[in-house]
Amino acid sequence: MGTPSLQDGIDKAGSPMKLLWQPNAEPWTPEVVEREYAGWRQEQAAWHEGVALLNLSHHMYDMWIEGPDATRVLADHGVNNFEKFAIGQAKQYVPVTRHGHIVTDGILAREGENEYLLSGIPAAQHWVQYHAEKGGYDVAFVTDPSSAFRPGGGDPKLFRYQIQGPLAAELVERAFGGPLPETKFFHSTAVTLDGHPIRALRHGMAGQAGFEFIGPWEHAAYVHETFLKIGEPLGLIQVGALAYTTPSVESGWIPSPVPGIYTDPELLDYRRHLALFGIEGKRPLNGSYFSEDIEDYYVSPYELGYGKMISFNHDFVGRDALEKAKGEVRRTKVTLVLDPDDVHTVIGEGQDPGFVLSYARHRVENATGLVGVTMQSASIDPVGTVLAQTLIDAEYATAGTEVTVVWGEHPGSGTAPEADLGFPHIRATVQQSPFNEHARTLYRRDR
Repeated sequence: MGTPSLQDGIDKAGSPMKLLWQPNAEPWTPEVVEREYAGWRQEQAAWHEGVALLNLSHHMYDMWIEGPDATRVLADHGVNNFEKFAIGQAKQYVPVTRHGHIVTDGILAREGENEYLLSGIPAAQHWVQYHAEKGGYDVAFVTDPSSAFRPGGGDPKLFRYQIQGPLAAELVERAFGGPLPETKFFHSTAVTLDGHPIRALRHGMAGQAGFEFIGPWEHAAYVHETFLKIGEPLGLIQVGALAYTTPSVESGWIPSPVPGIYTDPELLDYRRHLALFGIEGKRPLNGSYFSEDIEDYYVSPYELGYGKMISFNHDFVGRDALEKAKGEVRRTKVTLVLDPDDVHTVIGEGQDPGFVLSYARHRVENATGLVGVTMQSASIDPVGTVLAQTLIDAEYATAGTEVTVVWGEHPGSGTAPEADLGFPHIRATVQQSPFNEHARTLYRRDR
């Protein structure tokens, strides 16, 4: 028996939803790093008020793409503009299916004329490599899975450390003997730390000022210890796995969209190519919102706020569908601010609920019924409550609109999607996404 494929899993379960639906699924947190160092509340406060060190080394899947057709294969299968993609620049790479549904996004860095590094959740990497090999593109791939899935264990090829917060610039100046060269957002510059080569990517996950430092793993321990030592007088705090998952809720990035790959007959061979025990077969769905049809969970890049990244100056898979959908976007991305009293009552059973993290698809309702669905919810201690990144019908997306979040776990197939299961409702108020003001006003202005 060979390794079971995604399609094998769907066939055995009976449908994509029967494969993926897992009530009360444990939320993902990064591998290897400690769950907490100073405590998740203090760690969140650090990037709001001081300076934080985040370790991105172990949970990122890296794929190097090199060859004469590297740019062409990426452009043919991504919505992005490649005409002014400079060496040293990075983009949020957005591949979509022929129907315009997102596969997932990733961070794409251009490392040379015909060399790129695609990092993040591996669904985008699987998509690009499959179509490159099937399409006969002149390109080669080298992959480094995340530490949880690296064959035989071992260390990553690269370290990634992020310095973030109001005091980030001061720490960086102390570490490097002065300010780094002026660098645009999502661009990188080559630097050295005591002779150790590093690339400094201008990037901040929570919308705060910061850099992501990337380099060969052999220098990881030295760089890490140097940042800790120099940052100690500034009150540097390491961020653990719990707090690490939460900046996306403030910065407006939705980390777990369902890839739109499970139903298209033309993608049957692709589903047979994918391993069942990968992100596409094992990232669970749960929450109070349930549908028997996996297509009800598909999303477009417009809904995720990626409309400005879509460039129609080239042909790519899904272009026709996105051109048609441009003026017909039903849902928009917002941040829901959950009522803190209701959070204590419903989630904390009258007590402080502590750390809350959920990727559940919870129903968002008003007097008319279903108006949206949550995508990620998390405690944000500096805000004093739980925030939820949410896709909501456009007519209810105005800041200040009041809705409720249905907090519960639908059992799945066999129970009507609209069944009244007696789940509690948490009052919530619509606010903009990104919720963080810096992320909303400055994060992308020089991108």
